[in-house]
Amino acid sequence: MDAKTRISIRAKTLGALILDARLAARMSIRECAEALGISDGTFRAYERGTKSPSLPELEVLSYFLDIPISHFWGTETLSDNAPATAPLDLPRLIGLRQRMIGALLRQERTTASISMKSLAQQSGISTRRIKEYEMGERQIPLPELEALVTAVGGRIETFLDQSGPIGQWILQQKTIADFLELPLELQEFVCQPVNRPYLELALTLSELSASKLRSVAEGILDITF
Repeated sequence: MDAKTRISIRAKTLGALILDARLAARMSIRECAEALGISDGTFRAYERGTKSPSLPELEVLSYFLDIPISHFWGTETLSDNAPATAPLDLPRLIGLRQRMIGALLRQERTTASISMKSLAQQSGISTRRIKEYEMGERQIPLPELEALVTAVGGRIETFLDQSGPIGQWILQQKTIADFLELPLELQEFVCQPVNRPYLELALTLSELSASKLRSVAEGILDITF
């Protein structure tokens, strides 16, 4: 195979990977073209493999689509491997979460031994409305929820979604943010596959009780000396 043919095949492969990345990110040709500062026609040519982007363009596209740039040197598709799950029914999710928040509010009030009448007096919200809130029959405006939570001595963070789809998304975002706050050398250490055993050992040690950690430390000292 001559060089010209190899370049042509690579261009077609790259185009397919660009198309796949765009579909996986649910972006339009227009959005991607505007991000790169090129015409829609040029971006279509990139996807067809009749033209190819420069490396800086590919870097910007990777950033814009929020995918690893290594995707464009790989063989796996992103759009085909996306989870085949139905879109979230967001209005239904809101209703479900509201009932959960109401139940949690009732639990917090009961634990604090505060009557509904007393809570109404402290918060300035009628007992009838509080009852509707606790039964999940009525959405709780955030300022009122904050007032009720404060009155029962709770924390608003307790009422955030913890295990649902949005809660998992929030946790992922926090994990990413926490990782990016690490010093660069620690980020690089974590990303090195060769360091995985050390990270797994650290995770195991973090789950041990203080007494077990002390025993491990004493054992290491015995071996050392």
